[in-house]
Amino acid sequence: MKIRKAIIPAAGMGTRVLPASKAVPKEMLNIVDKPAIQYIVEEAFASGIEEVLIITNRGKGAIEDHFDHAFELEAKLEGNESKKKIYDDVCACSNFGNIFFIRQKETKGLGHAVLCAKTFVGNEPFAVLYGDDVIIADTPVTKQLCDAYEETGKGVVGVKEVPADKITKYCSLAVEPIKDNWYKCTDMIEKPKPEEVMSNFSILGRVVLPPEIFDILENTPNGAGGELQLTDAMKTLAQTSGVTAVDYEGTRYDMGNKFGILQANIEVGLKHPETKDELKEYLKSIVKELD
Repeated sequence: MKIRKAIIPAAGMGTRVLPASKAVPKEMLNIVDKPAIQYIVEEAFASGIEEVLIITNRGKGAIEDHFDHAFELEAKLEGNESKKKIYDDVCACSNFGNIFFIRQKETKGLGHAVLCAKTFVGNEPFAVLYGDDVIIADTPVTKQLCDAYEETGKGVVGVKEVPADKITKYCSLAVEPIKDNWYKCTDMIEKPKPEEVMSNFSILGRVVLPPEIFDILENTPNGAGGELQLTDAMKTLAQTSGVTAVDYEGTRYDMGNKFGILQANIEVGLKHPETKDELKEYLKSIVKELD
């Protein structure tokens, strides 16, 4: 079954990047010349998604404004040949496709955020693109996962191997090889203790889920941090229906992390046609000064 809908949870408070996120939603922090969430929305539509629901909360109106028309700005740019590309880029933000918004009135965890989308999703599979994770890939990661779902009919989680000394900050999966970069996932645990680690594979940024996940979420008790954890619901799904883990191809940037933001700007900046040459020369000059 084709995946038509996607959810982007973007209701987090951004405490790891304060004070930058005090007045500006962390999802609106830029990578070169676009806010992080635009990369995520672009990935969704490039993957064949037809409708996107962005889950926000109070103080995140800038996200909605970004994907709306800015008539005064567009009128000022329109017709100016020297600013045609800027005009096209500004207009593109409001023409990606069908984007909807809903507020998570209380931040009760990723599982609760997904549950807020139950009516939007209805009785069909859907993708979840985590709002903190920008992933740059030749083939959009969401498409990689959608292809796996359409072939297997089972939930799919996008995974990468995490360093052993950091796995306790993420989730850990029990996996068995299927083919190439696909694995059968039979169990998982959120923020495991060292003795609970099943593997160094962790879910990072993207999942595709069947609609049954909503019933599971409604019967899942709160977990780590006293919040409703999506991982706990996906654990039940893995233990019952089975889940496919795809070690996706792509580079992930954690935009809820100070170093992740710096890394994204440098690496994307080195490929951006307007910044790559100057940035390369700048980096060469400052590297000479480092010990």
